[in-house]
Amino acid sequence: MDTLRSICEAEGPRTGKELHTKTHMDLFQLWKACFTCDDLVSKEAGCRYLRFDKQVAGYARLSPSIGRAFYSYTVFGTSEQLDAVRNRADKIAREAAEVSRSKAKLAREVISAVVSRHHAASNVSEHACFLLSGDIAYGMAHREPRPEPSTDKLVNGSDLDIVVVHDGLSSDEILSLDRLIYDQKNRLLRDPALREEIDYVIKDLARAKEQLGFADFESMVASKVLHEGLFLYGSTTLYEQVKAEVSRTGIPERLDVLRQRAAAERKDARRDLLASDGAIHDESIMQLFYTTDEREEFF
Repeated sequence: MDTLRSICEAEGPRTGKELHTKTHMDLFQLWKACFTCDDLVSKEAGCRYLRFDKQVAGYARLSPSIGRAFYSYTVFGTSEQLDAVRNRADKIAREAAEVSRSKAKLAREVISAVVSRHHAASNVSEHACFLLSGDIAYGMAHREPRPEPSTDKLVNGSDLDIVVVHDGLSSDEILSLDRLIYDQKNRLLRDPALREEIDYVIKDLARAKEQLGFADFESMVASKVLHEGLFLYGSTTLYEQVKAEVSRTGIPERLDVLRQRAAAERKDARRDLLASDGAIHDESIMQLFYTTDEREEFF
């Protein structure tokens, strides 16, 4: 399309988001135009990783979705701009990694403050480990504003996904820990300088082991989170025990099989979308192009 080429010639390599802002085209039609235009080259930034989605047959899909990857992580330019396109994509990947480091640092500071205020701080540090998962674990965190589900207020991109695994904490100690984390969750949401969302769950080691059975959707999600989770705070001994159990139960291999399946299905979905005459409001197109959760985030 001459318009897309002209924009890139005039302004340099552009992301899907920048082209969308400039052209005001239907996002799906813009995606098709970009990937069927012989005058454009492209490069995707960052990685594609496994995520589970109840709306997908077999649950497995790649993240970011096709739409999100196009919008935020794909750079387009003319063939003469190939080096600049690659450099821009590399810059986006570095920025995502830096956002991930910044959010991880904030998460660590928050949990450190939580534990220090706990009435049994030393016991929590010894008998609990805190893991950080989600976008941050893959170096793919972003700061695109998105609505927080319970309040509909905009938050600052990727949330802080924290899993607490404990072994031997009393019910009173767990309740206190839950209250302290919840207080921090509210503080971060309300602070206009932060607007960060914490998603967290607290479980004992026995429950974590049970979920590694990979028996249903919830246990599949829990297993993936324990596999990808980075050490954030607490007992390194317990963290290593959790990781050893993840390996012993064959979770990495199971997830790899599902990721390969999701990658193959992504390839098929791209082919079907490129051949489609539909628009983004068509439900069948929408399900292939992006996820239900993303519909209000950036489109």
